[in-house]
Amino acid sequence: MSVRVVSHTCSNTEIVCALGCADRLVAIDSDSDFPPEIVAGLPKLGRDLDIDVGAVAALRPDLVLTSLTVPGHERIVTTLQALGLPCLVIDPQSLDDVFASIRTIAGALGVPERGERLVREMDAAMPALSVPADAPPLLVEWWPKPVIGAARRSWVHDLIERAGGRNALAAFDAKSVTVDTDALAAVAPNAIVMSWCGVRPEKYRAEVVLRRAGWQDVPAVRHGRVYGVSEAFLGRPGPRLVEGYRALRRIVVTVLAEDAARRRAG
Repeated sequence: MSVRVVSHTCSNTEIVCALGCADRLVAIDSDSDFPPEIVAGLPKLGRDLDIDVGAVAALRPDLVLTSLTVPGHERIVTTLQALGLPCLVIDPQSLDDVFASIRTIAGALGVPERGERLVREMDAAMPALSVPADAPPLLVEWWPKPVIGAARRSWVHDLIERAGGRNALAAFDAKSVTVDTDALAAVAPNAIVMSWCGVRPEKYRAEVVLRRAGWQDVPAVRHGRVYGVSEAFLGRPGPRLVEGYRALRRIVVTVLAEDAARRRAG
């Protein structure tokens, strides 16, 4: 008998679909929007931080795929578990953790070989490049006010380094940190990547970053290097991190080329 799955987060939904197990999904959270041709026909039980746990229970799923990747998820997870629902809780931090999560989900769905194949494909699509001495420090922003960025204990840190850059917040041993004006001078990002959670990419506004008080001497602001990369590609620990890696690589290449040209011009 096929396992009946409720997916509580976007990344878990995308992993299930990438494993070829979309037919197991009986419901998803309302934030799951990919793949569109699959999620369009599935019942949506509310946003990830406000999912209708009663509706989840009423479906009598064999497995609830949930996570602790967003602050506040722990409340939902506790409630789901208190109802006696069979939960698989995913909480990756590093890129290796993401790969391990994919393997775990694939095992729970009875398709471990597909999980191994997906991990191999993702790994091959994100080759680890050498980090040059002049690699630009990148600040990936999860939120613009206050500024919250991806720190060392994050898969984004690993993606930046794989793409040949440096994480401007690598010194912070945390998943993410709030960047105040005191910390700003020390991190001095050479490029800023807007990947604002819950905001559609077309709503990203570089001028929000460029006009921040006290940021005018930051190299990224001084040179107008503010880029947008969808949070769907950087904030969801699943198959589409490959797209985030590619976007970061393009930014690193652009910044290195601009800096080289500036040095040649004297």
